[in-house]
Amino acid sequence: MRPRPPIKGRGIFNGTGLVIAALAATAAALLYPVLSYADRQDATDATVLSTQTVTTPYGPLSAQDRDFLAKVRLAGLWALPAGELAEQKGTAAAVRTAGRHLVDGHTSLDAHVRTVATQLGVPLPNEPNAQQNQWLDTLKAAQGQDFDRQFTEILRLAHGRVFALVGQVRAATQNSLVRDLADDANATFLDHIKALEATGYVDFAALARDLAASPTPVPSPPMVDPGAAEPVAPSAGESYSLPPATTSPPPSSP
Repeated sequence: MRPRPPIKGRGIFNGTGLVIAALAATAAALLYPVLSYADRQDATDATVLSTQTVTTPYGPLSAQDRDFLAKVRLAGLWALPAGELAEQKGTAAAVRTAGRHLVDGHTSLDAHVRTVATQLGVPLPNEPNAQQNQWLDTLKAAQGQDFDRQFTEILRLAHGRVFALVGQVRAATQNSLVRDLADDANATFLDHIKALEATGYVDFAALARDLAASPTPVPSPPMVDPGAAEPVAPSAGESYSLPPATTSPPPSSP
């Protein structure tokens, strides 16, 4: 029996197969650490998310939601006293009117945020932060039309910053109580912004520059249990007759 002749090209195919197998093994070895890291990264992200967001009967409560509650509370702690100063010291009728809007709005909004914080177990500040205390000191020292201007510019800037946060929270929150509070805050802050703008003292060009600039971080005051948060309420005292808002500041006295 004659021996079968060798098949031409078999050695070439075998060699090519070995090369392909080696390349595949190399690729797998290179990809495994990358895929493994991605899996670990996903797990890490999920862990971080779970530590920042907590489950409540009203829906997930995020870190942004909790920060929002604290900022709404802080706004009332200093803006309401600022409104009282405007009622007492404002030389323009529109400034006194804006002060009344601040007092009424933050009295109501503060009651709402304290209720929500109690239901969600979120601690709240009980005093203004350092920046807000500085603003109050500035307003206490100002007199005459300088007070009117300082009051309007400071309060309009502060309300603009919080108003922007309200929109972010309202768009993203998954918590029904926080959504309701954001709706209330949106209406309240918009009302205050309009009342402040009606004074005619807002410099919109300067305001735009200040809002575009990143605010300097200010340490938050100590937080307390929501049940221990003292209500923000207007001081008992003289009432003021508030004429309708004007669209421009009164002319300077000769």
